[in-house]
Amino acid sequence: MRKRYLIEVAPNDQLIVFCPPSLMEDKVLNKIAFGSKSMEVDFRPHPDSHNRIVISKPIQKVLQFPNLRQPLHAFIENGVLYIGPLVGIFTAGFTQLPEQPIGERTAFFSKLLSVGKNVGACVFIFGEQHIDWEQGVIEGIFYHQQTWQSIEVPFPNVIYDRLPNRKSENSRKLTRVKQRLQKDYLIPWYNPGFFNKLDIYERLLQEGSVENYLPETHPFTSFSKIETMLAKYGHVYIKPKNGSLGLGIHQILYDRNSGYYYCRYQDRDEVNRLRKFSTLEKLFKWVFPNQSLENMVVQQGIHLIRTNQRAVDFRVHTNKDESGNWQVSAIAAKIAGQGSVTTHKRNGGEIKTIAEIFPNDECELYTKKLSQAALTLSQALERNISGIIGEIGFDLGIDKNGDVWLFEANSKPGRSIFTHPKLQQFDFLTRKLSLAYAVFLTEQSLMHPEELFK
Repeated sequence: MRKRYLIEVAPNDQLIVFCPPSLMEDKVLNKIAFGSKSMEVDFRPHPDSHNRIVISKPIQKVLQFPNLRQPLHAFIENGVLYIGPLVGIFTAGFTQLPEQPIGERTAFFSKLLSVGKNVGACVFIFGEQHIDWEQGVIEGIFYHQQTWQSIEVPFPNVIYDRLPNRKSENSRKLTRVKQRLQKDYLIPWYNPGFFNKLDIYERLLQEGSVENYLPETHPFTSFSKIETMLAKYGHVYIKPKNGSLGLGIHQILYDRNSGYYYCRYQDRDEVNRLRKFSTLEKLFKWVFPNQSLENMVVQQGIHLIRTNQRAVDFRVHTNKDESGNWQVSAIAAKIAGQGSVTTHKRNGGEIKTIAEIFPNDECELYTKKLSQAALTLSQALERNISGIIGEIGFDLGIDKNGDVWLFEANSKPGRSIFTHPKLQQFDFLTRKLSLAYAVFLTEQSLMHPEELFK
């Protein structure tokens, strides 16, 4: 367990840092650092404290250390005492409103930044407009004592990517910022990029360990491919490659007895529809009249377990922890709305805990199966995707034979499951772990940079 120390700012002008004797034991220290700023100082043991590091006003000014009076970690490498970590959360969509600096996402960010003190990290949010490249500083936006405030700080030890959508992620300006901070400043950047469904499927297919979790999936190429899959599975799903929130998903079913095709989907007015067609061509002309199908994938339909005649799937969150290991941080059951093609809440779906819908034995069995699948898939994705991944939200299904299937993996998972009162403790856990991982990455970048930047 890493120890944390309260960083005190003393009202004197000495370039001396007072440390607990145990921290200085057998070590030669000549510099102190915070984020990208450092300076030479003298170090002396603090006779009266085991958990305080005391710096002076001039040291605070040079390091641009915000005195928020919270315990932080101390890392020692090559004669330098690093205090922090200083964690920057990179995002877009800022407003001019002092009380809502990130618009409707302000509430989420206030909750996320609030757990910084629980993990011993100094955390702020910023966008490309807050960076002063010439001075090497950032106008960081902090949430402290339930108010938002701007404080100028050095470049951070690590950056947590919370860009809100693919549009901002694909912005040339933001891409250049990311490349510059990673390549020129060697700052570890975690959770980059939204996942592409087909790309994820093809990468995971290379992993024998997860092949049994993958439903057959293909890019949309022709009606004959859909006919073949319908003959094999009875129903298929047509999904956008880069979709999210269950938008644009269509279920196509074939009734062998009548020879009719059925399509279940949600229309533009958010009404659940089920329509019948005599041919697949007519179905596509009606349901996708002016839509390009090049960006769609076709996926094998799974006969899911049901409760009260409604299909159930599961959202499983995994996070890297303070030791850099994957752990399951939340599991929720999602029950499909009446006539809905997905289990999403906006389509009439319901969120439940597994214990609420299954008896004890089944609950234990399904929890174990889902956890094992999510951890195996997390490790496989990490091996096959470039960049540093710190969290994943999986949409998993269990079929009537008890087998687990992967429907989607989300690099920036939504948080609608945490509206359930019994899942709010896991809301806290997922936020806590996402920042605890920043502590691990900071230590790795200082002690073993070759592991992160290989």
